[in-house]
Amino acid sequence: MKLFYADHFVLPLPPGHRFPMEKYARLRERLQAGGLFAADAFHVPEAATDAEILRAHDAAYLDHVQAGTLDAAEMRRIGFPWSAAMVERSRRSAGATLAACRAALDEGCAANLAGGTHHAHRDFGSGFCVFNDAAIAALAMIAEGHARRVAVVDCDVHQGDGTATILAGNPATFTLSLHGEKNFPFRKAASDLDIELPDGTADAAYLAALDDALVQVFDGFRPDLVIYLAGADPYEGDRLGRLALSREGLAERDRRVFSACQSGSAPVAIAMAGGYAHHIDDTVAIHAATLETAARLYRTSPEDTPA
Repeated sequence: MKLFYADHFVLPLPPGHRFPMEKYARLRERLQAGGLFAADAFHVPEAATDAEILRAHDAAYLDHVQAGTLDAAEMRRIGFPWSAAMVERSRRSAGATLAACRAALDEGCAANLAGGTHHAHRDFGSGFCVFNDAAIAALAMIAEGHARRVAVVDCDVHQGDGTATILAGNPATFTLSLHGEKNFPFRKAASDLDIELPDGTADAAYLAALDDALVQVFDGFRPDLVIYLAGADPYEGDRLGRLALSREGLAERDRRVFSACQSGSAPVAIAMAGGYAHHIDDTVAIHAATLETAARLYRTSPEDTPA
């Protein structure tokens, strides 16, 4: 299982900024030390090209991001200060999801150790998201002829509004967002399937809603590639989440998504998406558990199974 990372392309943030940028390096270091992934499983992706980005984003928006000419209000909406490093980091993060999709199509499963930037819309960024990696990757796989039907299964606690608007009306894509009803963004977009959950939703109700949603994705749409946004922020200890999933519940969520992908013969590319726990080690542990669950499920191939 290949893992793509770009945490050494650091997006510089001012002291006290609430985005936990350091979680990405901590996640990679934890996985490298854990023994489940070989040293050669970790890869640095190429940056997403202009052509790849422009399938999902407006040319004027890309030009302004690249040149640093977004105005103050546009930068506040993104939530990061502009820098050349921000642009490179955002391109690399999108490139990591592109690479994970290509690897997953070959091997069944792969992951971006960041990504899930689902609040980036066609012509503006928002909510710590500059370029929408899932939309960029979905459209690339279709354009390149690698996939005919791509589903984005978004289990971040916040609605994937940018992904929904970019991919709206595209019969080759399906967007599922399972999110907090009263959480950001406060003006929701229309995904192909939105599951809105009340504050305080815990494991049993969440997993029941997920099961119903997965039936609609796999029996109705029948994707031949899934991009899975495995947000850590439905966790009960998340500062921005407002749901109440335990770490065990999140691990079961991941297992059900991966099992559905396997049953539906759909390769899966994983992106980490959000996570803002009071203790950053909790966020890192949840993300690591997602990838460890995937590695165990996808490590056993039919030829490895005793007759």
